[in-house]
Amino acid sequence: MAAGQSNFVFATEEKIGSLLDQSITRHYLTNLKDQGGKVCVEYVWIGGTGADLRSKARTVSAVPTKPEDLPHWNYDGSSTGQAPGTDSEVYIVPRALFKDPFRGGDNIIALCDTYEPPRLNKDGTLTEMKAIPTNSRAACADVMEKVKAEEPWFGIEQEYTLLNASTKWPLGWPRGGFPAAQGPYYCSAGAGVAIARDVAEVHYRACLYAGVNISGVNAEVLPSQWEYQVGPCEGISMGDHLWMSRFIMYRVCELFNVDVSFDPKPIPGDWNGSGGHTNYSTKATRTEGCGWDAIQEQCKKLEKRHAVHIAAYGEGNERRLTGKHETSSMGDFSWGVANRGCSIRVGRMVPVEKCGYYEDRRPASNLDPYVVTRLIAETTLLL
Repeated sequence: MAAGQSNFVFATEEKIGSLLDQSITRHYLTNLKDQGGKVCVEYVWIGGTGADLRSKARTVSAVPTKPEDLPHWNYDGSSTGQAPGTDSEVYIVPRALFKDPFRGGDNIIALCDTYEPPRLNKDGTLTEMKAIPTNSRAACADVMEKVKAEEPWFGIEQEYTLLNASTKWPLGWPRGGFPAAQGPYYCSAGAGVAIARDVAEVHYRACLYAGVNISGVNAEVLPSQWEYQVGPCEGISMGDHLWMSRFIMYRVCELFNVDVSFDPKPIPGDWNGSGGHTNYSTKATRTEGCGWDAIQEQCKKLEKRHAVHIAAYGEGNERRLTGKHETSSMGDFSWGVANRGCSIRVGRMVPVEKCGYYEDRRPASNLDPYVVTRLIAETTLLL
């Protein structure tokens, strides 16, 4: 059945089971709670593609209360595409801590960034660590430090699509075919329309437990597409919390034996793509009476650097930003009030209340939040 040929929505007969018996895992994680005073720390970092997440665990003797309590570590960068085999060691530095929703107890997940290790100078001293090319956090942290007096707040709407891990086709879709046209799926409830809600709900609860500042969840326009929102977060914490939310999503999908896709246009044709809409405000835009003027000035600055932003707003974004399906055209900059077809959307009440925030609708779902938030802060506050 081709897309849009039927007004009927049918529930799927597709059934996916975990690769292993989850009851065995639950037995040991539930009953073996005594860790002898030790704490498991999962070190998480961004891999060589700039989009993949890697992790490994180590045992420490006390519960860390801040990233500095944990030792730096290293990994084989030649196996992640981040170093040659002849000089493969890459250092990881803990930057943000989260509770581990999978191991529970006092166990921790540490989000890290990546560096070339210190080198020994001829005089016996060590060089400073140097951020490797895929470490986008370091540059973001520098900008956020410069603009911290402006208190930049961000909130990112992370859209994603759930796929059958074997066929790479969206969950709940007819094998090799298409479901009924878009319309009944957005914010839906019921079999056949709200597909794989279990993943969204488990992820939601796991993020709340971990301390990720997740603020909501909803089913999206494309069947098997969902969205969650992270924020408001100030400065560098926006990138930290979004990346951790993605790591948790990968782990949840691993348990269900399904794939999660952050591709901006997972299905070609007359189907919505996936975005990473980024909501933004500063102390100036939130100031009553004159915030609306500040927003208009910031939009003018964003227009001047439209090409710079677009080039860094996600791989494959040209397949999504077509001017259709609630997107703006990739080649043109526009902004408007309550207009989801613009590059920048301003809320309906902002001109009335004369202050507030606005939404950059250009970033793709596979955005690097460190890159996007850095560019927005840099363009609006430093130029």
